[in-house]
Amino acid sequence: MGYSSDLTDKEWEIIEPLLPTKKRTRPPIWTKRQILNGILYQLKNGCNWADLPRDMPPYSTVFWYYHQWCEEDILEKIMTELHHQVREQVKKNRSGQP
Repeated sequence: MGYSSDLTDKEWEIIEPLLPTKKRTRPPIWTKRQILNGILYQLKNGCNWADLPRDMPPYSTVFWYYHQWCEEDILEKIMTELHHQVREQVKKNRSGQP
């Protein structure tokens, strides 16, 4: 079951390389896409973290990644890169200056 806040395949292709890669000791239970979809769901709907739908990763996992990515400015970097890509599409200067 999908939600309106879920990333499309095309959106995921753009965002996936912007997420950090960590040395893995064991395979993750949840994909980064599932976790990011959980974050986007919470941000869009403004619900409590504990009120995430049951078909998403546990709220503690989603919140942990949200907290880590905020501290590492990952979400800010994603927004900046997406902003630059949109400006390039409409032939604007990356810096925002004419």
